[in-house]
Amino acid sequence: MKLNRVALTGLAALATTACLASAAPATATVTAATAQTAAAASALPPGYQLVTLPNANVPNFQRRTLYCPGSKRVLGGGAEARGNRAILVGSFPTDDGRGWIGLGRQDGYNDVGISVFAICAD
Repeated sequence: MKLNRVALTGLAALATTACLASAAPATATVTAATAQTAAAASALPPGYQLVTLPNANVPNFQRRTLYCPGSKRVLGGGAEARGNRAILVGSFPTDDGRGWIGLGRQDGYNDVGISVFAICAD
């Protein structure tokens, strides 16, 4: 079974709290562990925003570029090629780190549907 960072942080908090349980009331132990786990799960970078560029048909190999709003920077992203025998050719950040690029092609057609997604933050 694989655990992500949030799950591991929560388990570590529970283990630490359990070790200290003899010095604190049981109800305080459960409350502290729950609060730590919830805080770890909701920890997002300041100004976090998921931005999407909805699917649109473009000529094969034409780039679709999505920029983060304002002065935000891209933390990650992705793209999807849609259609019969559609192939995603590229999915990568812009050179200036402010957006995400997606491009693809569709065998037997002159165009392809491309959607682009970016995770942005301050």
